[in-house]
Amino acid sequence: QVQLQESGPGLVKPSQTLSLTCTVSGASITTNYYYWSWIRQPPGKGLEWMGSIAYSGNTYSSPSLKSRTSISRDTSANQFTLQLSAVAPEDTAVYYCARGLDVAGDFGSWGQGTQVTVSS
Repeated sequence: QVQLQESGPGLVKPSQTLSLTCTVSGASITTNYYYWSWIRQPPGKGLEWMGSIAYSGNTYSSPSLKSRTSISRDTSANQFTLQLSAVAPEDTAVYYCARGLDVAGDFGSWGQGTQVTVSS
């Protein structure tokens, strides 16, 4: 059974770069044909897909966040990472990693989520 676990700072200052890591167990992130996504949920709002990295290593980003988002992976550690630059208070959210069968959907497994607050 695949398990995903997010890790990273709970508090980030405005204009800094947020870096989150998702550690995967029970499955390889290079297994055909899965996509590994980052999704967030700001307080009082719905889920927002941010981007994903495919089993092949190809990356995809939401158009609204593309200029600030970078997703990479470490296959030896079976981890993938989100970097979000120039954060602002509106980036405050619970951040989730998830595995899906589509670039931006069909999620079957989720991490528990990690709260990130952007504040000075």
